[in-house]
Amino acid sequence: MDLFLSKNLHIHKPHYNVRLKDDKTYPYLMIDATDAWPDIHITRRTDKKGCQYFGPFTSAGSLRKMLRVIRRIFPLRTCTKAITGKDKRPCLKYHIGYCSAPCIGAISKEDYADILGQVALFLQGREEKVAKLLGERMHGASEAMEFEKAARIRDQLRAINDVVTEQKIAMTLKDEQDVIAFAEDNDHACVQVFIIRNSKLKG
Repeated sequence: MDLFLSKNLHIHKPHYNVRLKDDKTYPYLMIDATDAWPDIHITRRTDKKGCQYFGPFTSAGSLRKMLRVIRRIFPLRTCTKAITGKDKRPCLKYHIGYCSAPCIGAISKEDYADILGQVALFLQGREEKVAKLLGERMHGASEAMEFEKAARIRDQLRAINDVVTEQKIAMTLKDEQDVIAFAEDNDHACVQVFIIRNSKLKG
């Protein structure tokens, strides 16, 4: 019995974590509004003033996937260089539509702030409002014969609609619900939690 207790104390109270605590905090997505040209990135600290935080996320993998989706849809900068607007040429991400290139002055601060506002709405689960806004701008650009701009907005709109379609679930549930599914087979069991918000599967 003494050996059994000693063994289990060693397993459950290891030398370097005797209180069985995970010292990591949950990750968030952060927009640093104190920066003149903010980016969105992952952080585990929420104590910086002048920043917007979205989360917390329980899965770092899901968070990284969400960040990739956002950067594919919204052309925010991802570099850490000082932005003067006087660079001679933009990076490759500008040419493939993943950056709005404030480094060469290709976008105004007002338009960049507008993109950040769209990102905030997207992260709040208001994708339909972002899609509606982009749809209106796409038609406006088309009527003004700004076809390149209309095509860029069209691509954004398609990407957002793809995300919304992936999140839609078969049944319509009102308000916010968490659905828990459980299955077992002999000595194996599985539990799945579905986080549903406005009839969309969020996690």
